[in-house]
Amino acid sequence: METPILEIRNLVKHYADVTAVKGISFAIRRGTCFGLLGPNGAGKTTTIEVTEGILPETSGEILYKGAPRGESFTREVGIQLQNTELPLFLTVEETLETFRHLYTKRAGREALIAACRLEEILKRDNRKISGGQKQRLLLAMALASDPDLIFLDEPTTGLDPQARRHLWEIVEKLKEDGKTVVLTTHYMEEAQNLCDEIAIMDHGRIIAMGKTEALLAAHCKGSSIMLPGTAPDDAFTALSSAWFRLPDGRISIQTEDPDASLRELVAKGFDLTGIVVTPQTLEDLFLELTGNALRT
Repeated sequence: METPILEIRNLVKHYADVTAVKGISFAIRRGTCFGLLGPNGAGKTTTIEVTEGILPETSGEILYKGAPRGESFTREVGIQLQNTELPLFLTVEETLETFRHLYTKRAGREALIAACRLEEILKRDNRKISGGQKQRLLLAMALASDPDLIFLDEPTTGLDPQARRHLWEIVEKLKEDGKTVVLTTHYMEEAQNLCDEIAIMDHGRIIAMGKTEALLAAHCKGSSIMLPGTAPDDAFTALSSAWFRLPDGRISIQTEDPDASLRELVAKGFDLTGIVVTPQTLEDLFLELTGNALRT
């Protein structure tokens, strides 16, 4: 069996008044995208920052290519943090070149520029680029060392749909090139499209892990019926199928027999304008396992 590129064994992280990570373990295969998902406060970012070496672990082991992290880990890993401030008085081109020259092994300049679509903003001052352009530059900086393992922490937050899809293309190309990606994201569609395997965290523990299709088959059989949610909550209490209200106000009904559920909605006089029926998705799985209450 091939040695995982990254293996976490019984990782624990204590802060002064809380245990953020409670003995989690997982392994990541080379050339894959591994998604670490969870609601706010689940321990995802702490797990990533400990794994990257930004924070010290309280206990546990972190193995890179079968050995404890060392110089090779520092040289061969690229990191795109959730929040990063750019040097304000440099141009995009100067920033990229500065980061490339921090490493002895470097990604090709032109290939980086083309992959992250920076051609039109190279001469622009960092203070004058948009949020999406900044994310593309940060990704190029993370890839500057031609890393074998790349950590992307919420890389598409705030991006428009076109920019998000472009990042998906980059991740797919990285996998084709044999690179390994560790992704944290709140966008379930993104995780379902990109990740070969996922781990869902809650309250510092991994509560589900595996291939997306297998997890959906085990936990989310049937279909999801989505209603606009104009009716009050008490109108849904008599339904025979499980339901919950999403943060955006829509009602999601989980059912193994969508035909019967639709007949029941019609019989009870619900307005079906705008109804959407789909196979259950990773978002349904996420909400089923972690709950639908808002976390802050």
